[in-house]
Amino acid sequence: MSENLLRGFAQNKLAKLKSQHLRRTLVETVRSSNGKVRQNSRELISFSCNDYLGLSQHPNIIKASQEATYKYGVGSGGSRLVSGNNPLNTQLESSLAKLKGTEDAVVFGSGYLANIGVIPALVGRKDLILIDELSHACLFTGATLANSHIIRFNHNDTSEVSMHLAKHRKSYQHCLVLTDGVFSMDGDLAPILELNNLCERYQAWLMTDDAHGLGVIENGRGSSFINGSAIPVPLQVGTLSKAVGAYGGYLCANADITELMRNRARSLLYATALPPGNLAAAIAALKIIETNVKLTNKPLSLAKRFATILGLKPPESPIVPIRLGDVERTLKASKQLKDRGFLVVAIRPPTVPEGTARLRCTFSASHTETQVDLFAKAVKKVLADQ
Repeated sequence: MSENLLRGFAQNKLAKLKSQHLRRTLVETVRSSNGKVRQNSRELISFSCNDYLGLSQHPNIIKASQEATYKYGVGSGGSRLVSGNNPLNTQLESSLAKLKGTEDAVVFGSGYLANIGVIPALVGRKDLILIDELSHACLFTGATLANSHIIRFNHNDTSEVSMHLAKHRKSYQHCLVLTDGVFSMDGDLAPILELNNLCERYQAWLMTDDAHGLGVIENGRGSSFINGSAIPVPLQVGTLSKAVGAYGGYLCANADITELMRNRARSLLYATALPPGNLAAAIAALKIIETNVKLTNKPLSLAKRFATILGLKPPESPIVPIRLGDVERTLKASKQLKDRGFLVVAIRPPTVPEGTARLRCTFSASHTETQVDLFAKAVKKVLADQ
């Protein structure tokens, strides 16, 4: 009886999603090294992948992963505080800290795990969190888990942040300001320098999620750099699953904070450590990011080329959104592009706010200029026909 009730509950929820054009379906996808994927036996040029530098397919990185797997085995065997702290963790943390210009780094199982572990380890019931309304879901999850007082501020609105800090900061023991460094659905950059200055003024802590900045912004060093100079952001979270091409998450900060996370971040304490092969892949990828400026600059260059052809404003990152608003219209455009040989997934609520459904176009160093030009021509045709 209870099983039937549970099944009925799920069926009703799924039916509602379908009626709103919000039900998703998993599609088996096989990626290759030339910006292409295969879905249902059909080859497509993908403009929906976050592998911004193509490093997940890089032969040297694959080799590093294979060698570590042969040496240490497939899995880590436990959490980092029990038996899973392979020496490659320390090497990876040193590489991350060097690239980000911080004292230390601590590696988590994913970027999501990093955010839901770090935030509650820093603030609690007596504290205040200010968070950009368009921040990634994992920042909101971490904020919710902290049980702090949460105030959302309008996207990239430093005047509102200043107002909230002036009005509320003195009422709370600690204050944490949260934002993406590069916003994953809009591709724009946070005003990190201004936010950091405000945090310094009001004795708040700034934490940025640089998931979409590491490897592709400021010669690969990420969104906490401007013209080659580091902004002293005290808490820099990110992922190893996008431009780095591997998997995992990290916090770059001072050595005392990272040591605190090794002792208090529940998503590190109670989660199995990353596999050795994955750690080795990330280490090898960071070496390439650190030394190959031409590679790290290519995705943004291609995104600007695409935007120029379509008459869009110059992008700040390799993410170029084409807002269509209506969900059904966006799904139709995505299908029409797929029929023309291009994969660009329709992004719908709740991933983005109601009325802002879009095609999220991402550009990779794996793409060629010819592929980008053909894609731009196809997008222009599809939009004209709607």
